[in-house]
Amino acid sequence: MITVKNAESYLKDKIGNDSDDIKKAWETFKDFCKEPVEGEEDKEILFQCGVYDFTGEELFHFDFVRQFTVYEEDEYSNTKQLHCEFLFKPTVELRKLEVSEWSMDYDDLYDFFNHIESLQEFKIPFNLSPIKSEIYQEEI
Repeated sequence: MITVKNAESYLKDKIGNDSDDIKKAWETFKDFCKEPVEGEEDKEILFQCGVYDFTGEELFHFDFVRQFTVYEEDEYSNTKQLHCEFLFKPTVELRKLEVSEWSMDYDDLYDFFNHIESLQEFKIPFNLSPIKSEIYQEEI
């Protein structure tokens, strides 16, 4: 069973050494989002992209996120986000792209994924080569 604690290593193992292959990572991420995680009440999936300087350097972030709300003994404890993120040098075209879409705003995951795949904010970076990719989990 996948747990919040092992979700990061589970996703890394599933994607393997092809972490810069956005197409493979996206398909693997979608499959991972359909799998149950112990203690997860609702699936909370986010697609976001845009130019940000989180690291002190402006980069275009192309990010698939699965969010987990963690409870301990039926009490809210914290929220964790598992990111599958691709970074690009910001071009004129990429600077025009910014979006943040949550799965909870759609009837089901299939509608959400279909909508995301129809967005120009998804299509344009999807066919580019990132300068870096990361899979990491953080508490927010």
